[in-house]
Amino acid sequence: MLDLAQIRDAVRHEGGVSRRLFLAYGTALASLPHLSRSTHAATAPRFPDDPFTLGVASGDPDSQSVVLWTRLAPKPLEPHGGMTPEPVGVGWEIAEDESLKKVVASGETVATPQLGHSVHVEVDGLKPDRWYWYRFRAGEAESPIGRTRTLPAPHASPDQLRFAFASCQHYEHGLYTAYDQMARDDVDLVFHLGDYIYEYAGKDNLVRKHVGGEITSLGDYRVRLSQYRADPLLHGMHAQCPWFVTWDDHEFDNNCANAISEEKGVDPADFLVRRANAYQAYYEMMPLRRRSLPRGPHMQLYRRAPFGRLADLMVLDTRQYRGDQPNGDVRSPLNDAALDRNNSMLGRRQRDWLHATLIGSKATWNVLAQQVMMGMVGFPKEGTATYSMDQWPGYTHERMELMKFLADRQIPNPVILTGDIHSNWVNNLRVDDRQHDTDVVATEFVTTSISSGGNGVQQIRGQDLVLAGNPCVQFLNAERGYVRCTLTPTEWTSDYMVVDDITKPGGKVFPRASFVVEAGQPGAKPA
Repeated sequence: MLDLAQIRDAVRHEGGVSRRLFLAYGTALASLPHLSRSTHAATAPRFPDDPFTLGVASGDPDSQSVVLWTRLAPKPLEPHGGMTPEPVGVGWEIAEDESLKKVVASGETVATPQLGHSVHVEVDGLKPDRWYWYRFRAGEAESPIGRTRTLPAPHASPDQLRFAFASCQHYEHGLYTAYDQMARDDVDLVFHLGDYIYEYAGKDNLVRKHVGGEITSLGDYRVRLSQYRADPLLHGMHAQCPWFVTWDDHEFDNNCANAISEEKGVDPADFLVRRANAYQAYYEMMPLRRRSLPRGPHMQLYRRAPFGRLADLMVLDTRQYRGDQPNGDVRSPLNDAALDRNNSMLGRRQRDWLHATLIGSKATWNVLAQQVMMGMVGFPKEGTATYSMDQWPGYTHERMELMKFLADRQIPNPVILTGDIHSNWVNNLRVDDRQHDTDVVATEFVTTSISSGGNGVQQIRGQDLVLAGNPCVQFLNAERGYVRCTLTPTEWTSDYMVVDDITKPGGKVFPRASFVVEAGQPGAKPA
């Protein structure tokens, strides 16, 4: 396998990124799952401590299969998790009952050191629209039992879907109290929309402290992800139901745009090597399918999952393929740079895939789970409106073209799920949100952070001016929490769940507001 030092040297020598070398590295990494099936592994390993400190998880379900995940890490805050560099045999089983007496599938896999002793089992042949329970074994150690489910058959007509979506969980800024309530909500699925970790160095005098400095190496990213996942409320929620995950920027580096750093003078080779490290560690720690295995600094996360004919769930990646933020990545008026038709958030291939998926959808609800706010929200400054260039307004032409596509093709009931901004919003989206008298095309629900920013407030400074200047905004709130959604064939309800205090244990979680969208009538109204 080519190592990253070879790639770095080649990038510098050739004056650019060597596609051949990165593909060669990616091909070698992609061979690891096949290697794990033929590698001789320790079948009776001994561990210094419990190897299942990071819990279990499941994800990316369809109507017949699901990914089961764990990672062996008896010492999770060490770069190799406290494991020696030998493959380890891991057994797994999945059953129709919580006591695991009605086992429907089981097997053996290998946790390899090349993938951080992580395990990604794709269990096939399951029944549609069913709950299952699962666990792992390694040597004499046994994992906690996790619960997962399959989706309804593609042509089924489910009566209901309940899910939660969340974003932005800075470990140092607060406790993950929101996940305690989310676990009691008994949802079918969770969407995590990015900023699962933060890459910054540890700081004193906060609620908790990161281990180490700013993360750049594969070992760094493994430790940081493990520190987050070791939180019992977080990995406890992972064990409750399957998750669909996607990243934003902090899983790698703040405000990154494709291969462009927010900082000047960063060596492009070092930047992409760091991205390869971040992507591999992310894959190792998430319940993702083999199709998402990274190839060097490239990793595909956009994908579709139909929940019968009730909802088409489309997960997007608005970070890896985007062009650089215009106007210096600050709030700016919508000038020529922001309106440039060449600015792209999605990239051509993902945009074409999204259009084709939407055209082919037969679902009542078409759900786009993505990272940054799509509402064109202007913030008043010196008599003019300024817009965030890191969000969709920095890519206004593509954003308006997407809204026109939804309207022209009469895509049924498009709903956008968004994170990133550390505040709650409900936005009724138009082709151009500045044209207040035009038709609403889609609805956007934006979740606040789980913990990023520390304890929130009900209102932001200047909130009345923001609401008055942006009729697309139906709700704005800056407390911490998540959004809980219930879908039926006739109605969508979003409950904005907020936490009164994340700085100490015992915070209370409660619904601050609820909004409803009626099928066939774009736009949200208070419930």
